[in-house]
Formats: sequence, C-alpha cells, structure tokens
Amino acid sequence: MSAIRIAVTVVGAAVTMARHPVVRAGIIAVAANPKARETAINVTRTAAYNAGVIARHIVGRRLP
Repeated sequence: MSAIRIAVTVVGAAVTMARHPVVRAGIIAVAANPKARETAINVTRTAAYNAGVIARHIVGRRLP
C-alpha cells in the first residue's frame, strides 16, 4: 500500500470521526475550557510534528 493511499485513508477516517456527535460534543467541551483548549492545541502540534518526522523517514528529505 502506497504512502499516499495510507494518507488518504487516515484523512478519511479523521473526517468520519469528526462528524460523529459524541466527538463533536467533546470538541465543544474542550473549546469551552481554556486549559483543556491549550492542552489540545499542544497535543495536536506535537502529533503533527511527529507525523512529519515519520513522513520524512518514509519518503526521505528530497521529493523528486
């Protein structure tokens, strides 16, 4: 399975989960609490950075 196909699958799963009512309620609850919102932002940034690190290891530093 190619890296692009895996990325599309992950994005599709994330969109599907974001549409779920329980997930939406959780997002609203986190947005209402400033400390929880800050923690969520930091966790999201860390996860995005780690995903980029993994992608660079898989694809390499130079793309054709």
